[in-house]
Amino acid sequence: MPYRVIQWATGNVGRAAVAGVVAHPELELVGCWVHSPDKVGRDVGELCGLGSLGVRATDDVAALLALEADAVYYSPLLARPAEVIRLLESGKNVVTPLNWFFPDRASAAIAELEAACRRGGATLHGTGIHPGGITERFPLMISALCRDVRHVRAEEFSDIRSYAAVAVVRDVMLFGKRPEEAARSPMLKLLGHGFQQSIHMLAAGLGFVLDPELRTVHEMAVATAPIDTPVGRLEAGTVAAQRFTWQGTVRGEPVATVRVNWLMGEQHLDPPWSFGPGRERFEIEITGDPPARVVFHGLHPTDVRAGQQNNPGIAATAMHGINAIPAVCRAKPGIATYLDLPLVSGRAATPLARRG
Repeated sequence: MPYRVIQWATGNVGRAAVAGVVAHPELELVGCWVHSPDKVGRDVGELCGLGSLGVRATDDVAALLALEADAVYYSPLLARPAEVIRLLESGKNVVTPLNWFFPDRASAAIAELEAACRRGGATLHGTGIHPGGITERFPLMISALCRDVRHVRAEEFSDIRSYAAVAVVRDVMLFGKRPEEAARSPMLKLLGHGFQQSIHMLAAGLGFVLDPELRTVHEMAVATAPIDTPVGRLEAGTVAAQRFTWQGTVRGEPVATVRVNWLMGEQHLDPPWSFGPGRERFEIEITGDPPARVVFHGLHPTDVRAGQQNNPGIAATAMHGINAIPAVCRAKPGIATYLDLPLVSGRAATPLARRG
């Protein structure tokens, strides 16, 4: 019998997740929560551009809690821990790209989540792309080729014009704002919460004994002339590129570096940042014996217009979680990280998985 899945929210990641559930031979979509009143009652497949699926979207949390289901793919804009606790207590495993990649087990908030897992006999798993894979899962895998690992770097280079979320880019990332305003961006905290977990997972997997405090750096480049973007015009003197860096150190020396480079194109920037010859990509570099460097292409759109319609990075974020659902459903109750689960893989295209 397939695992019965509820999709929680139908934003960019949620729509990709629904497509992933429909394509996965071990999963069945049985419910969907939506935030917008205009989506309530509509067929989820039609909301996601897939045609009719026979599942209606709802904002009735109580009805979904009572629904017989094995798992929830939880991808609203922001996580609500109290909501996640209710899902876990109802006996539903939760997979999410929003948090809990490698949480601090000593914190009271995490103890409350683990208690909810025990009460419901359920598992919580955080997974995605960056953080949630590029930053910790794949570096740990690649490090198996090396001895005497001295440093790990995971870095993203992205044209943020492809990110189809105007409110997030303008009001959360604070592109188009003056540098002094963007310096107060909540992204350092929002992203940092995930990336700090990534660094601690790397340390746990590799055996680094980190200094108590992680380093954080926020750098910006401003527009030297107006830049027209899908989220509106960025005026000269406003922020048009940002770089966030988090580092774990041992006795003051960096041993783990996580970085994002977000540019609104490469024109009219001061400093004159660029993607370099590698263009948009994710990089993982292991400094050890032997050294290893892996570059991920294909997880970025071919151009800005294509990215507004179908961003492969968003699809990859969703699929890393969707493909994990069977393993999470089989895991013992509690919070499960990559260090706790078996290898997760994708599945063959349907025509290639049939005989004859």
